[in-house]
Amino acid sequence: MARSYTLKRRAEQQADTRLRIVEAAVDLHRELGPAHTPLSRVAEQAGVTRNTLYAHFPDERSLLLACSALSLERDPLPDAAPWRAIKDREERLRTGLAAVYAWYGRNAELAGCVLRDAQSHELTAEVAALRYGPYLQAYATVLGAGLGKAQRAMLGLAMSFAAWRSLVLDGGLKSTDAARAMARAVVDAAT
Repeated sequence: MARSYTLKRRAEQQADTRLRIVEAAVDLHRELGPAHTPLSRVAEQAGVTRNTLYAHFPDERSLLLACSALSLERDPLPDAAPWRAIKDREERLRTGLAAVYAWYGRNAELAGCVLRDAQSHELTAEVAALRYGPYLQAYATVLGAGLGKAQRAMLGLAMSFAAWRSLVLDGGLKSTDAARAMARAVVDAAT
């Protein structure tokens, strides 16, 4: 009986160590960005040796995948499926953009660093495409239904983190007001 208890306790300790490493990496990614976070710094912040870090994550890719999974588990990106039921195009756009913008607002520091690094760091770009890509495609499909070419181009701009940052952080708009303005801009792009 003592043996199974010991194995269970060891498994719990390993899971705790793994989580501590991932949380340390996420904190550093939020502060520095994934491309600028050395694994030695992750180990130091997690209070483990580099060997322990590598025992849990044999390479940077496995750590980035774990970090992105944890971040999205704690605050998932919005689901586009409910927006399909909204018949009015502008209301559907407003609703979808407001949900995306609210997520950007809650995750501004981390998303900003990840998306910045994805521009020049191949591994970050790969993981960002893997984690964010399916959601962004679903948003484009649901929100872009029935839109013309110019409107779809405006929708792409409207869904971008850069547009949210410009309107909300730089421009001082509330996320809901920014979503309303961009929804109107997308609809008006047809004229």
